[in-house]
Amino acid sequence: MQFKTFVFDAYGTLFDVHAAVRRHADTLGPDGQRLSELWRTKQLEYSWVRTMMGSYTDFWRLTEEALDFALAVMPQIDPSCRDTLLEAYWRLDCYPEVPEVLARLRDRGARTAILSNGSSDMIAAAVDSAGIGDLFDAVLSVDAVKIFKTAPEVYQMVTDTFDIQPAEVSFQSSNRWDIAGAHRFGFHTVWINRAGLPNEYLNYGPASEVSDLTAL
Repeated sequence: MQFKTFVFDAYGTLFDVHAAVRRHADTLGPDGQRLSELWRTKQLEYSWVRTMMGSYTDFWRLTEEALDFALAVMPQIDPSCRDTLLEAYWRLDCYPEVPEVLARLRDRGARTAILSNGSSDMIAAAVDSAGIGDLFDAVLSVDAVKIFKTAPEVYQMVTDTFDIQPAEVSFQSSNRWDIAGAHRFGFHTVWINRAGLPNEYLNYGPASEVSDLTAL
């Protein structure tokens, strides 16, 4: 095995960000998927804008603000679903292959970690709900540095935690922009392209592209 340290983004990589809306699809109706996509888009946009402004707000608050915006744009969806959707976001489903892949890596002697924009409480809840807490050596949240990806300070948390060089890390994310930031920092990058999206940021990785984590 070439790498001994495997680091994973959380949302979209280990956990299905659309699971909260899908769980209540019958109540939300035909516009539920559009709501979920807009919610996710604004959640990420708010993190990038806060970083550019130098004004940190934890990811849970951005998640709330993003859902409020999505509901305002889509008045055909009953706004009373807000609290239900936010509660469901604390218990997102992990992708089916995740527990087996993590267990296999650890059986091979690898160290594993999460590096996420999510707040510490959000990530702890997701990991606990999925029952995979014992499969990680470290769970790292940007709360520690109060800035979001793709700032280099975020990726440096990995090298500081494990006392290693960037080139010794295999970093996995479903977010192409995250892969670009990790590549720029010096990580070996694996893009988990679950949605089959076209490549972008062509000068910034990835080292490889796969459809799910089983390729690891």
